[in-house]
Amino acid sequence: MSSEPREKDRPWLMRTYSGHSSAKASNELYRSNLAKGQTGLSVAFDLPTQTGYDADHVLARGEVGKVGVPVCSIDDMRTLFDGIPLEEMNTSMTINATAPWLLALYIATAEENGVDRASLRGTTQNDIIKEYLSRGTYVFGPAESLRLTADVVTFTVGDVPKWNPVNICSYHLQEVGATPVQEVAFAMATATAVLDEIRSRGVEGEDLGRVFGRISFFVNAGIRFVDEIAKLRAMSQLWDELGRERYGVENPKYRRFRYGVQVNSLGLTEAQPENNIARIVLEMLAVTLSKDARARAVQLPAWNEALGLPRPWDQQLSLRMQQILANETDLLEHGDLFNGSHVMEARTAEIADAAREEYDRVTEMGGSVQAVDYMKAELVRSNTERMRRIESGEQVVVGVNAFTGSEPSPLMTGVDGGILKVDPASEAEQVERLQAFRAERDNDAVASALAELRRAVAAGENVMPASIAAAKAGVTTGEWTQALRDEWGTYRGPTGVSAAAAAPAEQADALQAAREAVARAEERVGGKVRLLVGKPGLDGHSSGAEQIAVRARDAGFEVIYEGIRLTPGQIVRAAVDEDVHLIGLSILSGSHGELIPEVLEGLAAEDAADIPVVVGGIIPTDDAETLRAAGVAAVYTPKDFEVSRLIAEMAELVKAR
Repeated sequence: MSSEPREKDRPWLMRTYSGHSSAKASNELYRSNLAKGQTGLSVAFDLPTQTGYDADHVLARGEVGKVGVPVCSIDDMRTLFDGIPLEEMNTSMTINATAPWLLALYIATAEENGVDRASLRGTTQNDIIKEYLSRGTYVFGPAESLRLTADVVTFTVGDVPKWNPVNICSYHLQEVGATPVQEVAFAMATATAVLDEIRSRGVEGEDLGRVFGRISFFVNAGIRFVDEIAKLRAMSQLWDELGRERYGVENPKYRRFRYGVQVNSLGLTEAQPENNIARIVLEMLAVTLSKDARARAVQLPAWNEALGLPRPWDQQLSLRMQQILANETDLLEHGDLFNGSHVMEARTAEIADAAREEYDRVTEMGGSVQAVDYMKAELVRSNTERMRRIESGEQVVVGVNAFTGSEPSPLMTGVDGGILKVDPASEAEQVERLQAFRAERDNDAVASALAELRRAVAAGENVMPASIAAAKAGVTTGEWTQALRDEWGTYRGPTGVSAAAAAPAEQADALQAAREAVARAEERVGGKVRLLVGKPGLDGHSSGAEQIAVRARDAGFEVIYEGIRLTPGQIVRAAVDEDVHLIGLSILSGSHGELIPEVLEGLAAEDAADIPVVVGGIIPTDDAETLRAAGVAAVYTPKDFEVSRLIAEMAELVKAR
């Protein structure tokens, strides 16, 4: 055996998904992470920025700086990247509906600093289809949104050639319950929709090949890492096939499957959260062990994301996991460990074959834009089945439905409770900063830039040149989005609830107990019991609300659920107009402290304070106590996985009015 040292592969790009409170605070965090050895940035934007609202809009209330950094203008973008050399940086931006605008701000900031746009490297997520299926940060309808995605793609391939203009995201599909087959098929269908839109603009031949080569993917890796490795190998095969057979891409370099990853957050548990450390490490192996299907970039969640916002130390731990694997083990010294494995080849073929079949089904419907309702309903159905398996114990989750005896976690001790809490004053500071920026800008230049943007939108032109000019003129995020809303309106996506399967084949006793509780409530009120399920604020992660709506309906409730993005006032109005007996609110963004009291106050003002309000989401223990003291009847968090039990308990809260 040769004693010569093996030449190691280059490690993947190491990122942590981060941003909170303000551009200044996030800039400090980025500098700190880079100093710790992080090799790329992954920017988390807050929900108002993602959905195109300025910080002082009514729907931004309670959401500013909570799950990411607020960026209202070029002033915020300058602060966010102050002192960070953009010509040397690889920046990933998790932004979709407003991706053209945030990229325009990034380009404008770079050019202010003398950086040629052609030298910029990074990624805009820019996959709008999955927003209708999972995250809910859409603004416009599918057709209009697809146009914006294609605008970014065609603009960057020419002007910002090192940029990845779209990151097709199967990640978020798994977060709402997608099977590996659905994850592969729906992602490929979305990529097809983007490529077909670009080809319809007359892009063909070598130019289309270059576009194909700039499309990347953002995938999820769950705990079943054999399945996950096979899934990624299948995706690589299908992407190559799609390039050759549908788009005639001859250059194999362009057909290479390029993806970044964040490992699964859906499986992270609030109960015994220290177990999440092992889960994250195992899930990281799924995207690194197979050299031929290895991720180009990896970002890992923190162990405590089911509890709240991670602290810098928590993010450092996730970064160190990557660094240990890349630098201390011999993984990067070997070829693909699974070539020739009969088990892996068989499982890869099985997933690939089933994904082709599901892809063909979506394609026959006209493609992913036309099949949004179908895909949403299928994902709700898959998530319902996943919940059934966990509730029944068929799918073991350590610390949740098995091995539940536990010592107190030392990681959660201390005054912070093991999480970072955003200072409530940061929202007011951002609003003040925004208003000061508006007062100092050249309003004539802003008006002219917005007029040109509206003209470009109405004329069907690529919005990127006008957007970059608007960024430089001082247009804000809300103004840019409103200019497009004026032309296209605002879209409300499908919920998937009405088309979801009826009562799941779960433990009969639990569902029967829920049905009996609802029947008793019907006797008390003298008829059908009406439940309003609502999502106040901008949080679009609706899978929890959907599961409650589906199971409550199956148990006998009359369910009123109109989807996401409601103001507290709209929820109160609906509750009164529909004469509901119970209100269930879901918030995962951390805005419960601001929005839930507004709902309670609104009900009191309408003489409807006797309607019980139940709240679910990522809610720290002390916040839950505060909500109960304010009048909330019950609080549920991720540890409360037995959905039928929750429905029974909610039914018992219903009183005769």
